[in-house]
Amino acid sequence: MLRLALYQPDIPQNTGTMLRMAACLGLAVEIVEPAGFDVSDRHLRRSGLDYLDHVPITRHRSWAAFEAWRREADVRLVLATTAGALPYTAFAFRDGDCVMMGRESAGVPDSVHAAANARIFVPMRPGMRSLNVAVSAAMILGEALRQTG
Repeated sequence: MLRLALYQPDIPQNTGTMLRMAACLGLAVEIVEPAGFDVSDRHLRRSGLDYLDHVPITRHRSWAAFEAWRREADVRLVLATTAGALPYTAFAFRDGDCVMMGRESAGVPDSVHAAANARIFVPMRPGMRSLNVAVSAAMILGEALRQTG
């Protein structure tokens, strides 16, 4: 099963949208805390609607806890980042990959970049900073699902 990891998300509506997407596409979700809001926040519930009951969500209390889980489970971490080395469409996804999206406000720290097995990006027109994190996640995970069947 492919996984979506959210690194310390700070906008509940985006998180709810990504959780809803994960439920619809059959993805597991890893949330690396602390989040910038209460994960049971009403905005999250409103964005995720009743889909939240259909997605396996694991909360990790910290980056260190997530990394311990990931290493124990032998899960490949694919980081989506504007500083990525390879366009997501050129990356060879495998079943079981965990695609990580960073904080909307700050991305991820250097330690997360260093721990990632791969760093991918969504190509954009010059001068554009970034897409909405939920849009990027949908594009990347759609390609990952296409590749893995």
